[in-house]
Amino acid sequence: MNIRTNTPDRDHPRAVLDADSVRDAYRRWAGVYDAVFGGVSAFGRRRAVAEVNRLPGTRVLEVGVGTGLALPRYRGDKRVVGIDLSREMLEKAAERVREERLGHVVGLAEMDAEKMAFADGAFDIAVAMFTASVVPNARTLYAEMSRVVRPGGHLLFVNHFAAEDGPRWWVERAMAPLSRLLGWHPDFAMRDLLDPAVEQVEAIEPCQPAGLFTLVRVRNQPLGALAAAA
Repeated sequence: MNIRTNTPDRDHPRAVLDADSVRDAYRRWAGVYDAVFGGVSAFGRRRAVAEVNRLPGTRVLEVGVGTGLALPRYRGDKRVVGIDLSREMLEKAAERVREERLGHVVGLAEMDAEKMAFADGAFDIAVAMFTASVVPNARTLYAEMSRVVRPGGHLLFVNHFAAEDGPRWWVERAMAPLSRLLGWHPDFAMRDLLDPAVEQVEAIEPCQPAGLFTLVRVRNQPLGALAAAA
């Protein structure tokens, strides 16, 4: 197991995720993902899709679509493309689209979220549900989502973000070296994804159950504005 050494930003060991370890983890999870995670993540997923449905624009990218649990909840006038790194998860999503006749889902693709094949500004909205803590580099994920969404569009994230103190903080620290086995970073912090002082964050809202997950809505800025802020 590869363990990242301590840094000034994180004072405990953490396993390094890469694309192969993510694929391996979700190959194992694919057959049981809905049963194991579908219930606890349902509130956050419904909240994110409700936000997508409320926002202007019809071109929607779901990053880390997984088995497609969220796909039936999009409004019929949205045109949804889903991507995932796991072929096994995508096969489950494609089966769901066929069985439920989800005509608003216009594409599913096996793709690395940190190196998307889409043109700049191809979407009005990009949403990542429980994905930011899965990818090897969340800042690269954010940059790619920003690139493929038009300026003025929206980026949405629903994720578990690490506690800053208390018992949960200790548990998350203890689990951090298991990231490669789990397929995500238990100690994932919001600063790993974005800098609220730089990005145009419109909302940060807790989601059920018990605020375990958080919805973050960001207004996408032109690349020039981001460079100037940096």
